[in-house]
Amino acid sequence: MNQLQKIELYDVEDISQVEDKSKYEIVDINSLNWAFRKISALKSKEKEIKQLADLERERIKDWENSELSTITGSLEFFEQLVTEYHAKQLEADPKAKTISTPYGKSKTRRTSEQPEKANEEAILQHVIENEMDAYIKNSVKWADFKKSLRIAEISGEKIVIDENGQLVSGVTVKPASVTYSVEV
Repeated sequence: MNQLQKIELYDVEDISQVEDKSKYEIVDINSLNWAFRKISALKSKEKEIKQLADLERERIKDWENSELSTITGSLEFFEQLVTEYHAKQLEADPKAKTISTPYGKSKTRRTSEQPEKANEEAILQHVIENEMDAYIKNSVKWADFKKSLRIAEISGEKIVIDENGQLVSGVTVKPASVTYSVEV
């Protein structure tokens, strides 16, 4: 903001507080010029305020990231410790799905192996070739089709077959897993 713009702001009132706005009517080229000077000064001041706010937001964001980085690392460390402890307890007692203390819980959730989409186009092609139109929308109705699939084992390799016993290409077997969550 230049010095002339600063001078223009000295006599600018908060227009929302002025009751008689009729005294601000533009009636000639001079009053139009006066209004443009005020607009220019106000826009310049607005730009300064936004730049300062952006700088402060950036500084605050940097500070926040700095402060949180140590906390995030520590959280991950302690959650990993809890997970390792719970895994040992679960190994010793398969029924120990939840471990609870007054300050938090560690929970496990077991999922069984299940078909998983690996190549949707190949799945769609399989469904079309085998005239399984009930599973076709504009794409495969995966949730419904998945229910009709079974996992079989051939020569030690797990495969996915459809309700007709046909090998379904584009689908792999997602292995069973156990997930852990920490609640505080």
